[in-house]
Order: sequence, then structure tokens, then C-alpha cells
Amino acid sequence: MARNETDTTWLLDLPPTARHRWSTVAVSAILVVGFGFIAPFANRPLPELNALFPSLDAIVCVTDLITSVLLFAQLSIFYSVSLLVLASGYLFTALIVIPHALTFSGAFSPTGLLGAGVQTGSWLFIFWHAGFAAALLAYAALRDERPPNAISEAWGIFASVASMCTLVFGLTWVATGGVELLPPLIVDKSHLGPFVRYPIGFTIVVSAAAFAVLWVRRRSVLDQWLMVVTLASILELVFSGLLPSVRFSLGFYAGRVFSLITSSIVLIVLLAETTRLYVRFARTNAMLQREQDNKLMNLEALASSIAHEMRQPLGAMMLNSEAALQLIKREPPDLAGASSALRGAISDGKRTGEVLQSIRALFGKDTGERELIDVNETARAALRALREELDYHGVTTRMELAPQSLLVAGHGDQLKEVFINLYQNAMEAMDGIEGNPRILTVRTGIIDGKAIIAEVEDSGPGIDPERVEKVFDPFVTTKSGGMGLGLAICRMIADRHGGSLSVSAAHSRGAVFRIELPQKNVFHCSRHGPVDTAVGVKSTGITEQHADRTGQGET
Repeated sequence: MARNETDTTWLLDLPPTARHRWSTVAVSAILVVGFGFIAPFANRPLPELNALFPSLDAIVCVTDLITSVLLFAQLSIFYSVSLLVLASGYLFTALIVIPHALTFSGAFSPTGLLGAGVQTGSWLFIFWHAGFAAALLAYAALRDERPPNAISEAWGIFASVASMCTLVFGLTWVATGGVELLPPLIVDKSHLGPFVRYPIGFTIVVSAAAFAVLWVRRRSVLDQWLMVVTLASILELVFSGLLPSVRFSLGFYAGRVFSLITSSIVLIVLLAETTRLYVRFARTNAMLQREQDNKLMNLEALASSIAHEMRQPLGAMMLNSEAALQLIKREPPDLAGASSALRGAISDGKRTGEVLQSIRALFGKDTGERELIDVNETARAALRALREELDYHGVTTRMELAPQSLLVAGHGDQLKEVFINLYQNAMEAMDGIEGNPRILTVRTGIIDGKAIIAEVEDSGPGIDPERVEKVFDPFVTTKSGGMGLGLAICRMIADRHGGSLSVSAAHSRGAVFRIELPQKNVFHCSRHGPVDTAVGVKSTGITEQHADRTGQGET
């Protein structure tokens, strides 16, 4: 399926935010700390719990099978060789743990089912982890490969499933019927043999190579978490064959716990991020639906108003025209009466034009109904509306608001939309930066005792000086899917409120959008009637220096 290369709405291409990076670091740290705490006691013998291992294998089978199904389903969105290989790796793991559970010695029979020997379960464990490590390495190496156009998603999935089933069947036969041809991995039911270190070491080397390639080529959320999966798999292998020499030891059981973690991480991330993306899309669709409904309501109101206002003058024009026609047909023609009727039709035509102009002013211009608005509260309300979006993009917000109320006369919803648009533009601008904090700063204050200033500053790449004068022009945009109307509408709203909207470079990096609005007088009611009292505050000097305020805060 063809795919837009600029689409970054799925984990395979979704750039990791600071939240993702800190989450992976935290989980990795927990794994390493847990490993370090258990490692000194890894060889301590514990009771044999043979029945526990089939249960753990069942959990791994279910989680890896669900993960593979979700990854295969995503091939219809992002059809790539690397994703197909990764999905196949999880399917391979889900399938091979089934014979591993059945042939585990001491679980269902002393030597295991399917004609297994004492060595069968251990070799299936090696095949399981070596195959998964190879899948991770292939995913990292084939990250940018695309399959041939002749191979569809359906054929790719079918070939993958068939290949994994055949491979698992073949390896199971080798570990059962051909186990005598393989070197022994365990000495007896309770002790590991010295040879086990070689296949375990080889698998660790493959996993480490996968980790290194992922580290070098990482660029998505999925890549970040696969590195955590690889780390957990390496620690599991160390517990399973390098540190302990006793099978049923503390390290041996700890390795099985790490196997559960390895199989669960990507599934949890897939479910969490898919749910988050679904919520975002659902909200976007709801907003689009509301916008469409509002447009339909406006069109309906406009159509009803036009029909209502135009019916009378058009009806009068028709009557006058018909009357003029009848008067002309008389013998002799009543020219005076026809002339009077035609002058009436002309007058009705002029009135029709006036009606159209009135409707245009009603739907296209300010109605003059205004209220007193607190700019500080409007800025906070807009920030609350975008709080989840800002958190998802890893944006830190700083509020440096004037301690007093900043009142202007206007339309609260329109000014709120200006702030929301500026916040969204700043958030999108900072999405493209890596290695630097994403900070959105909002400042308010008063200058010269009469003008209210609100500034929205981001730490993004800034605006090209050659394009500063054009960013407010309609249909001028740097976004691939943008229409170039957002900033133009914001400036129009500022103009209608008697103010202005401008942009400049920030002190260090990024851009500063500055809204300047005229401060309005507040009317207090008293027993003697309304009293006009100006809001008296001193200038904060926002144009020269951003002074500390009691309203500062960081979230």
C-alpha cells in the first residue's frame, strides 16, 4: 500500500518525545538495578518448581502472539521489511514456547512430551532466544528497506506465518528426534554443563549487535523501546546460562521473570500509544465534526436569512413587472402606469441590493457586542485546553503573568482561539528539534500604562528573517498540510480588537509572537449610577526587560 513519507502518526516513525526517552531510561535503570541486586546470589539453589515453567511459557506465548498480530495489522499502514521481520520474530517466539513448555523435563513427564529428552527443553530455549535476537538485529539493519511493489501485505504476512511455522516445526524435530546430534547443555536435572556458555554467549553477542545498531539508527518510539527489550533479553540470558551453574537457582528463576518483561514491553507500548493516538484522532474528528456542524448551521442561518429578507422585494419586483406588462398590453397602452410600475420594480431591485449588503455585514463583520475579558485568564484557559497535547509533545510551559487583572473589551472566544493557535504553532515548531528542551513561555503585562501585552515564546528553530513579513499573509504556510489561514485570522482578530499581532526572534532561539491590545476602562456600579474608573497599573517594561512577577509559574 502506498504511504505518505511525511506521515508520522505511528510508532515506527513517531519521533520520541522527552517523556518517551525518560520512560525508557527509567525502565532500563530498574532492570539494571534489579539485575545488580540479584546477580551476587544468582547461584543460590531454590526448590524445583517444574510446573511453573509451562505457565510462564503460556504467558509469553499469549503476549508475543498478540504483539505479532498487532504488528502484522500495522503492515497495512506502514508496509516495510523491518516491520515484517519484527512481527515474524514475535510470532516465532510465540510458537516455539509451545514445544518448549511441552518438552520441559519434569513438567508433564520426567523427560517431557513429544519424545523429548533431558536436553530438549534447553535447546529449544537457545533456539527461542537466538531466533528472537536475530529478528531484532534484522529489524535494525533493514530499518529503511521497502519490499518490492509486486509483493503485497497479504502475501508477505502469509509467507511470514508459513515460514515461522515451518521453522518452529523443524527446530522442534531437531531438539527431539535429533537431540543426540547436539552437544549436551545440562549435566543432570539440576546442573548446567560448561558448553551452555557458548550458545548463550553467541546469542548475547547477536543481541548486543542489535542494541548497537538500534542505538545508532534509532529515530522512533518503537526503536527506543526495542532497545529496552534487547537489554532485558541480554540480562535474561546472563541469568540463564552465564552466572548460575545450577538450573533451579535464584538466577535461573530471575531469568524467567526477565523473559516475561521482554515479551510484555512492546505489547504494553503498542496498546498505550495506540490508545493515545486513537484518543487524539477521536478528538480531532470530534472537532472537525463540530466545525462542520457549525459551518452547516451558519450556512443554514445564512440561507434562511437570505430567503426571508429577499422574498418580499423579489415578490414586489415580480408584481410590478407583471403589472407593467399588463398596462403595456392595454388598448391604448397605459404608459404612465407602466412607467410607474417599472420605477417601483427598479426601486425594489435597489432594495434587494441593500438587503444583500446588510446580510454580508451581519455574517462577515463585527456585530459590536463585546464584553470585558481578562487576558491572563484567557491565556490560562487556552493552555488548559491544550494541556494533554503539550504534555504528549514533551513541552514545558512557563507562565509569567502580570499579578493584576488585564482587562480588554472584546470577544473572549476569539481571543482564546488566538492563544490556542499560537500555542499550537509553537508546539509544532518545537517538534522538529532534538537535544534541546522544548519550552513554551507565556508573558503578559502593561506598557505605557495603556497597552496590554501578551507574548508567546517558543524554543524552536525560529523563523527565517526573510519570511517574517509573510507569515501573516493568507495562504502562506510552511506546513505540508496547512492552509496558511491561522495566523492571518489571528491578526484579523487582533485588528478587530483595536490591537496588533507581530513576531520577532527570541533572545536565544525560537520566535516570540506578541499581541498588543488597548486597555479598556472598567465600569463599576454604585448608588449614583455607573462610574468610569480606569484600571491603573504601572508599566512592566516588557519591551526592554522581563521583570519577575508574582504570577510566574512553570508546569
